[in-house]
Amino acid sequence: MTSILRLLKWFYPGMRVKRWFSVATVGVFLFGLGAALLPVEGGLLLRVTSLVILLTGLMSLALGVGGLVRSLLEVVAPGHTQDLVELVFQRRHLGKGPKLVVIGGGTGLSTLLSGLKHYTTNITAIVTMADDGGSSGRLRQEFDMLPPGDIRNCLVALADTEPLMQRLFQYRFAEDSALKGHNFGNLFITAMTKITGDFERAVQASSKVLAIRGRVVPSTNMKVHLAAELDDGSVTLGETKISQVEIPIRRIYLEPAGCQPTAEALEAVREAHAVILGPGSLYTSIIPNLLVEHMVDAIVQSKALKIYVCNVMTQSRETNGYRASDHVRALVAHANPGVIQLCLVNTETVPHALLEKYRQEGAFPVEPDIERIRELGYQVVAENIISTENYVRHDPDRVAKLVIQLTVGSRGRQPASPPRVAAEREDPQRPAGHAGSPGDRPDDRWAEAGASAQHPSPIPSV
Repeated sequence: MTSILRLLKWFYPGMRVKRWFSVATVGVFLFGLGAALLPVEGGLLLRVTSLVILLTGLMSLALGVGGLVRSLLEVVAPGHTQDLVELVFQRRHLGKGPKLVVIGGGTGLSTLLSGLKHYTTNITAIVTMADDGGSSGRLRQEFDMLPPGDIRNCLVALADTEPLMQRLFQYRFAEDSALKGHNFGNLFITAMTKITGDFERAVQASSKVLAIRGRVVPSTNMKVHLAAELDDGSVTLGETKISQVEIPIRRIYLEPAGCQPTAEALEAVREAHAVILGPGSLYTSIIPNLLVEHMVDAIVQSKALKIYVCNVMTQSRETNGYRASDHVRALVAHANPGVIQLCLVNTETVPHALLEKYRQEGAFPVEPDIERIRELGYQVVAENIISTENYVRHDPDRVAKLVIQLTVGSRGRQPASPPRVAAEREDPQRPAGHAGSPGDRPDDRWAEAGASAQHPSPIPSV
């Protein structure tokens, strides 16, 4: 009885269903009548009449079904009635894309996500929870919660809503207001955390608001702080302070020790076709995720292709003088040689005007010392993967396309082509013999970790 009453609701006044249902019903009747009369023997008039009835019925049926679909879409997806093909494409085609896990934080992670979402909706972004600066740091301290900033950036990058909603989440209040420095998105996630009583549930609710393609999960639900042991033996606590120290970093670790990963993060890694580390700040965005208990084991044991997207520019203080191989060795020294199989590096030259701009900030292009990475036992893909419009950034479309190609195996066993290999030479843009460069130290503590890296297994196909 309940199901019958529910069915009758479709014919209530104002539902805008009856008219199109009636048109479609008439169309079915006319189509059937025309089809029945068409084979009947008779004169030319009968055949023409039956053909007209059949075509009229077919058009009525198409008109009724089309009107019914548009009427329902106006309610279910207002404003998208003209984008039906795009909606179906997103739900069906992108939903069959490869399962990707992207690990990191900061702007590098969100940049890559904005490109990947055009190829698949099976994306899981695992985000570091060690941020303690800016709006995130203030909210973290005041409300005793996990930092929302990097989560917000990832949500906006994967968003499938109107641009106005994305701008709203990224809106930063002016310095002359009581909310100075805060992003609306950070405040929204904070409010949702208080309403739901749980940070993960708040992120899930925010994901629905932005209709994101994929999901965003924290690497851990514990309130952790990043600590760095420096070359002089001193210790610096806090992500923001670590990025500002002048002394080279010996190692980083999390406090408190033994923080546990989220179940969603581990599940995503186990089911992934590819796990991508980076791009992003080496010590403050990427490695902190690998310091969470069981995260490295899950990545190493996963059958996924493991890709490291190397930074295109060094970071002042944090990675002064680092080449691509130095990034790789620091990564595996903090984790496990099996945490990556392939390194994606940039070989495109940075325009002189931008070089000068970055030089003033103490940043220089990362040298793609491809052969040294191969000597460590890793495969290399060397390509032009940067955008040089105003800033030197990874081009989200180029990197995403390469990641997808590698994941599905179309380029799986093709090493970087020899002509792309950058010759090992002194970069005129780089301070010679910089004390902070790991490669300049005779007792390189990362050499053993890199040398022990076994040659990676064949890259899997999805």
